Amino acid sequence: MGRAYLAPYGVGLGHASRLVMVADHLHQGNVQVRFSSYGEAASYVSMRGYECWTVPPVEFAWSGQGSFSIKQSIANIPLWFANFSRQVNAETRNMTMYGPDVIVSDSRLSPIFAAKLLGIPSVVILNQVKLLLSPRLRELAVSRLFEMMAGEFLGSMWNMADRILVPDLPPPYTISAHNVWGVGAAAKKIEYIGFTAPKPHVNEEQVDKVARSLGFERSRPVVFVHISGPVQTRMPLVRLALESAGQLDGKAQFVFSEGRPNGSTEPCKVGPSAWYYEWCPVKDEIFTLSDLIVLRGGHTALSQAIQFGKPVVTIPIENHGEQLGNSGNAAKLGIGVMLNPKGLKPAQISGAIEQVLGDPAYREKTLRLNKMAENTDGIENVVNVVRSYIKSERK
Repeated sequence: MGRAYLAPYGVGLGHASRLVMVADHLHQGNVQVRFSSYGEAASYVSMRGYECWTVPPVEFAWSGQGSFSIKQSIANIPLWFANFSRQVNAETRNMTMYGPDVIVSDSRLSPIFAAKLLGIPSVVILNQVKLLLSPRLRELAVSRLFEMMAGEFLGSMWNMADRILVPDLPPPYTISAHNVWGVGAAAKKIEYIGFTAPKPHVNEEQVDKVARSLGFERSRPVVFVHISGPVQTRMPLVRLALESAGQLDGKAQFVFSEGRPNGSTEPCKVGPSAWYYEWCPVKDEIFTLSDLIVLRGGHTALSQAIQFGKPVVTIPIENHGEQLGNSGNAAKLGIGVMLNPKGLKPAQISGAIEQVLGDPAYREKTLRLNKMAENTDGIENVVNVVRSYIKSERK
């Protein structure tokens, strides 16, 4: 029986959720899997029934207002290097004990380093090959120079992997374009494999059941406020979105999902036509039921919205280069509206919701991308790549 070692990034759930889907397919195909991660991702993996080694965290710093903290992140650099070294040591020890045929990293460098040291083939799933600074910092020439140099450095680091899989549509429809284009040596290895977000697997009966349980009228629009990302960034936006929903009372019905692993799965009523989940167990049904998704600029959430054919209002984390880039491309492709998170007011959110719901062009353009996405299966493509390294399956 072959063995695969899966190592998702620990912040947010997008990286962990797609590797869990890969693990489900591999497990069904008689391949053993073992995870390595930290933070909420490790909790999520364990919740899904897989063994997960925990390693020291390496993550950015966030302010109390839910934005990316540049000052604190710079202060944390010594800790990053220390924990990165500990991660590499831990990964090397874990891999030596487990003896995998292949390492699959999702947006983490330390497993790639460890795999290289041990001579084990490695695959990285990545929708941010280079580090993007915020637009405010990019106004400075020295910052642009730093961003370019950091991009080349990170590109050379990711290039240590045998395969670089980008879970996105090919150009010119790439949502993560700003984060993966122009990365030197790594560009030659990039393979666009299609979205790795879960494909819709619900029927009309399931959707009707959820709509009835929430008391929703199918003739009125439904807005899904699907918030994910680092825990410190979620609640400030949730509070703003809740207030904006109150301004649209009677015009739309709302579902809020906080995305908290191990949170309550029972909905709590927060308005005449609004419900709140700490953890939404019927996410696919809500996606299908919705006419619009309000989300951050995370790649997985945007991919899901496209796969369900739903236009978006994106509110990226302040100063978060990747989410700003994803959100900007989504707006450029015409599938939604991007809001500036700095100084955001509830009225701006409600105004953007009304704008997208009132213009059918947003949905039409989303459906065009949806048809392109239907022709690829990112999870299946990852599984096939992983299987090509399993010794028991080689010819």
